[in-house]
Amino acid sequence: MCASPVDSPTLAGTVLQAVDSWQRRHTVAAFPLAVVRKFLDDRGSTLAAVIAYYAFFSLFPLLLVFVSILGFVLQDNASLQEDVLDSALARIPVVGAQLRDEVEPLTGSTSALVIGLAGALWAGLGVTLALGRAFEEIWDVPRINHRGALRARVRGLVVLAVLAVSLIAATVAAGLGVGGRIGPAAEEVGAVGAALAVNLMAFVGLFALLTPRSRRILELLPGAAVAATGALALQAAGGWYVERAVASASDTYGTFALVIGLLSWFWLGAHLVLVAAEVNVVRHHRLWPRSLARELAGADRAALGRAAAAVRQDERQEIQVRFGNDRESGPT
Repeated sequence: MCASPVDSPTLAGTVLQAVDSWQRRHTVAAFPLAVVRKFLDDRGSTLAAVIAYYAFFSLFPLLLVFVSILGFVLQDNASLQEDVLDSALARIPVVGAQLRDEVEPLTGSTSALVIGLAGALWAGLGVTLALGRAFEEIWDVPRINHRGALRARVRGLVVLAVLAVSLIAATVAAGLGVGGRIGPAAEEVGAVGAALAVNLMAFVGLFALLTPRSRRILELLPGAAVAATGALALQAAGGWYVERAVASASDTYGTFALVIGLLSWFWLGAHLVLVAAEVNVVRHHRLWPRSLARELAGADRAALGRAAAAVRQDERQEIQVRFGNDRESGPT
């Protein structure tokens, strides 16, 4: 017998209540759900889109600087040029193989170096500033306590240097492991492990620089581990995308496929970093379990209270939070 329209909401509510009750009792389900809820509350996709936008525009000036510097340094060493092109440059996400074919042999250009440095500095600082603002949003830092323009840019330069060094190291290590160019399977496993280690150290350093207030390394490790593992998977997915989607496409469609693939890679990478940061936030402030029903759990009240306090813009401003029929409320 078919359920009536009146009974359907009751049945759906009963099922939702049962699922909610189960996930609240099991951390293995409650914690990931709390991370997703916090990411949605913080409008994480919007923050990630801004990061991906600047990252896309920063890649090409950085490549121009990279190629120009190597052209000066390796001008008389053809064999070393080939090694660099086959390792680091060829492993740049999505477009590395095409860029390797285009820039060989490496040549140095003073004008290209100056233009590349200016463009890389502008777009690179855009990435680091967007990351810094995103981490302040995620950690619910009150707007009155956000870093000023000068401090944010100084920190952005440090973050940019860390990103540049770690990206080259992680890309080379991941290229060896994922590309299967180092021989036996045991060596490949070792290379993948090395790539994970490099990624982990890079993300620990990145999170230490971006996370508001000083945090112990152990507090940053869970999110850094998520980001390191996901980054290796994204690097492998970029190579697979080129081999399957781009290699078989025509010149015209292949160009579109490269652009879409590169944008998608940065978009996914930005989401990965922010979700990993949310893991540390939820764990640090114990913002789980969250409720799936209308009734607010303690973690819901804590998360919503922190979000309300984060909009404070003046020292004289006092924010009070009240839920439903709560009689007591206080400044946050």
